[in-house]
Amino acid sequence: MRILRWAIIALIVGLMQPLTTALWAEDAMVEPTGRVILTVSGKIGATNSGDTAQFDLEMLRALPSESFSTTTLWTEGVREFTGVPLAVLLDNLGISGSTVDAWAINDYLAEFSVSELDEKAPIIAYEMDGEPMTRRNRGPLWIVYPYDSSAKYQNELTYTRSVWQLDRIEILE
Repeated sequence: MRILRWAIIALIVGLMQPLTTALWAEDAMVEPTGRVILTVSGKIGATNSGDTAQFDLEMLRALPSESFSTTTLWTEGVREFTGVPLAVLLDNLGISGSTVDAWAINDYLAEFSVSELDEKAPIIAYEMDGEPMTRRNRGPLWIVYPYDSSAKYQNELTYTRSVWQLDRIEILE
């Protein structure tokens, strides 16, 4: 009986280990092996490249994800988006600041207060309708809210924070 119990515990730990080691190895954040698509800097506790945290697509996919279907002002019809909630990403990085600056590749900037982030929204979407996003369709990363789910997401401020072609985030005081 004791052997069976230890076998079950070993199986559970073995199944959970890939989830916890996907971004962390021996208390250090792993480095991206693919093309870097997101760089986070500023008041963060975890880094993997100097004083920044760099992510490739697989690293973002290793984090807990959310999916929802919604319309947007910029696309036709209802689209399904999948990505990591911004709050989850920031929590994993151990941030100590209270302001998030999100930058697009064309230097468009949107500012957020960390206190305004919901646990599940917005997400940093890396898929639209089950496919990776390209620069032509606002990717590879897009900050997206579930606009259709609540009137609180249907306002000018939220729309201006919907940064597509997101490539960097800075955490400020």
